Amino acid sequence: MNHGATGPLVWTAKVLTLFPEMFPGPLGHSLAGKALENGVWALESVDIRTFARDKHRSVDDAPFGGGAGMVMRPDVLDAALTATAGPPGAPGRGRAIYLSPRGRVLDQELVKELAATPVVTLLCGRYEGVDERVLDAHGLEEVSLGDFVLSGGEVAAMCLIDAVVRLLPGVMGNEATAGEESFERGLLEYPHYTRPSVWTDGQGVERSVPDVLLSGHHEKVRAWRLAEAERITRARRPDLWSRYEAVRKAEGLNVGKQGRRRGPKPE
Repeated sequence: MNHGATGPLVWTAKVLTLFPEMFPGPLGHSLAGKALENGVWALESVDIRTFARDKHRSVDDAPFGGGAGMVMRPDVLDAALTATAGPPGAPGRGRAIYLSPRGRVLDQELVKELAATPVVTLLCGRYEGVDERVLDAHGLEEVSLGDFVLSGGEVAAMCLIDAVVRLLPGVMGNEATAGEESFERGLLEYPHYTRPSVWTDGQGVERSVPDVLLSGHHEKVRAWRLAEAERITRARRPDLWSRYEAVRKAEGLNVGKQGRRRGPKPE
């Protein structure tokens, strides 16, 4: 099932799933939905079950070695992946990803990489997962949303697509917004406030917007936001903070090296 206009410049997501009716789902609404309708990106949902070879349309079987659950068959998945690549000269399946809790954790850097890739194919597993041999045969990358388990890869695929689509040109109303979001500088995002400037909560406590945000002094506002982003990251994500400090230290050393000038040679 195809959604959105396709073309050489249109970012395309091909999703292999047992539940194609789940798509576009949430991706058909808000920013992603409007962009899909306007042909900024395209979505192709592929029903894996159509590649089954028996009358029961079987896509899974019991695991070798015993154990609970079922495993998705390599022959069925191979047929689906091969068909998705299309004929010679077609855009192909691009970067092929299997959504798996044992994969590389999806982060903003990977999202940027995928946004620069014209076609991304996403394989959504079910049951206990897929036969390892098909991953090896097709060179699929494994990508995870985090250290938890979902019922299938469809929700993970939607999250990945949503994160990518909002980076595509023309999707976000204010292009500058993307540069201010969490992870763009290796930090979590600073707090946000809007009207009224003084708000009384349900317990009768008055809560005011920080004065600096009402000052109109742009440099002070930028400094406050950076300081808050650093404070929140240091407190909530020590892992991010360590990487951020390491990058700052390396940048400082590089600036120091570039700033050195050799004096005149002694005669």
